[in-house]
Amino acid sequence: MNTEPTTAGFEITREEMIRFLNEDLAGEYQAIIAYIVYSQVLKGAEYTDIAGELEQHAGEELQHAIKIAKQIDYLGGMPEVTPKPVITSEDAITMLKADLENERNTVARYRLRIRQAEAMGEYALSETLRGIIVQEQDHEIDLAAALGIDVPLPEDSLHGRRNGLDRLHKVQP
Repeated sequence: MNTEPTTAGFEITREEMIRFLNEDLAGEYQAIIAYIVYSQVLKGAEYTDIAGELEQHAGEELQHAIKIAKQIDYLGGMPEVTPKPVITSEDAITMLKADLENERNTVARYRLRIRQAEAMGEYALSETLRGIIVQEQDHEIDLAAALGIDVPLPEDSLHGRRNGLDRLHKVQP
């Protein structure tokens, strides 16, 4: 039985990859802003440790954004400049839950993006994304710990789907 992940059904064009990576880049900008803001507005002794972690996360997200922008440029695109909206709240739990959900979505998108990159033969891109996922999953662990919960499992696995594009991206013909 072959246990290697397949890239069949994950084929996209270079232009689609640029568009998807720009969506990912907007998400990285969102994460940078959210982590900067959240790290400064979380108050109370129970949030001291996580506030410091969030500052570190902001720097890591900046490095992710630079890596994604570099890949967009390599593919011949222009990197996005507008972040996705950032959720703010007076309630620390609401902000931490929003961050955790954003990280979960980011990991799911990058898992899909890796398969798309490999289907295109863009192995350097897939390796870059693998490195980013390692840190994104660490962010999930930190956020779940701050919330006192286990890291939630993915809502659905891409393994059972044809290519996951129906959920994460609507590919235009």
